[in-house]
Amino acid sequence: MYSSNPAAAPGRLEAILEELVGYELIEPQPASEQDLELIHTREHISRVRSMDEVYKVALLAVGGAIMASEIAMSSEPAFGLIRPPGHHASPGSSWGFCYFNNIAISVERLRRLGKIRRAIIIDIDLHYGDGTANAFAGNPDVVYHHVALGGGEVFLEDLASFLDSVRECDIVAVSAGFDRHVEDWGEMLETEDYHEAGKLVKEFSEEACEGRRYAVLEGGYNHRVLGRNVRAFIEGFE
Repeated sequence: MYSSNPAAAPGRLEAILEELVGYELIEPQPASEQDLELIHTREHISRVRSMDEVYKVALLAVGGAIMASEIAMSSEPAFGLIRPPGHHASPGSSWGFCYFNNIAISVERLRRLGKIRRAIIIDIDLHYGDGTANAFAGNPDVVYHHVALGGGEVFLEDLASFLDSVRECDIVAVSAGFDRHVEDWGEMLETEDYHEAGKLVKEFSEEACEGRRYAVLEGGYNHRVLGRNVRAFIEGFE
């Protein structure tokens, strides 16, 4: 367990896995320190490294995001079922149960390797991913969009409008948080809205970037509904 806060209670991944019977699971390798340095300062990495067990698990989370991004480059969608989350991790700081920015590192790695030039990152979590926004501030080749807060109609209209505005991209990455659900903190979205969001991203990616798309887990705290929300998203996304 990487945090004593009740929002990080154990059993979260197990609740999701119960709903994902039949899906192929691939175990990632830990990220390297060189991977972390694509986004984070050495001082920040050192601070997290001092928390030995947290550091080990956080490296695996980054590794999972990297693996998902590599699978996506082969035109097969992927979902990184990882903890801890990452979108509140800025280059030199972090909060909100995050330590390293999983999705930002995975996107930047593809860019540095020359596999992509332009990426869009869609964040459907309840909370704004300040870390991701900070990581790519001033970089026109990585566009971060936090989908508007509101009920299902507002949420899906904003997502569709944003996707319609994108003129060019090589990959779509999704910070997939599920804490907007009506039975979670946000009290906004139904399970079907996650399915529709996944479907919108799928359809966009197939038109814009040869289907290259992946998502990584962020928030979502009600274990009773979390698994079916993740499954709904994946079923629309795959």
